[in-house]
Amino acid sequence: MSHSAADRSHVGSSVAAHFQPAGRDLLRVGSRRWFLQTGLAGVAGLSLPQMLAANEAASRTGKAPKSVVMFWLSGGLSHIDSWDVKPDAPREIRGPFESIATSIPGVRFTEHLPLQASIMHKLSIIRSIDCRSSNHTPITMQAGNPLARRSDDGNDGQGYPSMGSVVAKLRGSNDPNMPAFVGLAESWKADVWESGQMGSEYAPVKGSELAGRFALPEGVQLNRLQDRQTLRQQLDFLRADIDRAESMSRSDRYTQQAYDLVLSGKAQRAFAVDQESQQLRDAYGRDSIGEKALLARRLVESGVSYVLVSGAWGYFDHHGDEVRWGGIEKGLKPLLPRIDQVIFTLINDLESRGLLDSTLVLMLGEFGRGPVMTKTAGRDHWTNCMSMLVAGGGLKHGQIIGATDARGYGIVDRVITPQDLAATIYRYMGIDLDAHWVNPQGRPVPIVVEGGKPIPELV
Repeated sequence: MSHSAADRSHVGSSVAAHFQPAGRDLLRVGSRRWFLQTGLAGVAGLSLPQMLAANEAASRTGKAPKSVVMFWLSGGLSHIDSWDVKPDAPREIRGPFESIATSIPGVRFTEHLPLQASIMHKLSIIRSIDCRSSNHTPITMQAGNPLARRSDDGNDGQGYPSMGSVVAKLRGSNDPNMPAFVGLAESWKADVWESGQMGSEYAPVKGSELAGRFALPEGVQLNRLQDRQTLRQQLDFLRADIDRAESMSRSDRYTQQAYDLVLSGKAQRAFAVDQESQQLRDAYGRDSIGEKALLARRLVESGVSYVLVSGAWGYFDHHGDEVRWGGIEKGLKPLLPRIDQVIFTLINDLESRGLLDSTLVLMLGEFGRGPVMTKTAGRDHWTNCMSMLVAGGGLKHGQIIGATDARGYGIVDRVITPQDLAATIYRYMGIDLDAHWVNPQGRPVPIVVEGGKPIPELV
């Protein structure tokens, strides 16, 4: 997979700039296309009315609101240097870090995750994720599907959708006026898997575009636009400039709903992280992953069902000190306190707002790292196994699930597959595990493949 220089954004870059309306989105007052730019032009290739129609169709479940926040540790976190420490192994295996006790007796983490260690009773750590079907890509694990793979032949994913897209289609958003699936990532192709052949209406919305789409142009006053008749007259002048297939040319209730959403400022307010207290923003952290984590909380609070968060492309790819992201000591060590702080703050924030039981929090990457340190103080890709963190969702926590051997080489207890993860998420979201979607060839495709089952220790 190739990545442009723009993809290679450093961790710590402020996400604030990405979530402010771009200058090109705020067309001058009087421009004949300004209203399209504020929302009706669409998000991630869809018209806003189409998105709202898809949301409503999927949201008729009558079920209590539930959400997922998935933190994507792009590059692949070293399991041995985080949640699956090997303190009794030789130094070339255990690495340079010491281990510390957690709030659960007998469970130890790396010394650089003290905040997570203090709330281990609120966490589940799965140490036995089988990632042999995964590659240096978000496809397999974000799809929860070993058949969805990187192929580099123009058929990446083999048409299978991400778990977020399945949620968007079969569950919908918790608020029909908000998108079901939002991605918060600078490097979209490298860090976000989309909807495959399921359909673009279920693809993740790019968070960096969503905020700008719902911003009114400078100088346009909301109270002048809330006169619907005046607004209709203004829109009449736009029709000659709009493709006839555009949803705005049809006066249906989804277009009316789109007007209301833009004019109400609901979506724009969800992105207004500057409305949070300075203390809370500091607690999350003022860097990319911290600000995205706070934004993720605001989005699920506003009705988004599935939020994917990636701090930066490849920033956990710690082969050694000769590569861009460095090795374990120079590269991983500065990052561990950041993901430590983010998880600790998000869980406490959700809990204080009564949202923890209705928000499932996951943290994982594409695979683990090699059990033997490289000559340049790093670890190479390791697809035998990896660890992941689970919290919230009203599930059972305060436990370690599965185990690897004394060297962190392979799984010796409770193999958990990508499809088991998918089944767990869908069960939590109230989606029928026997459900399917229909591909462009008219064939039904199951949402859970290869015998995936919900992880019983969690549910």
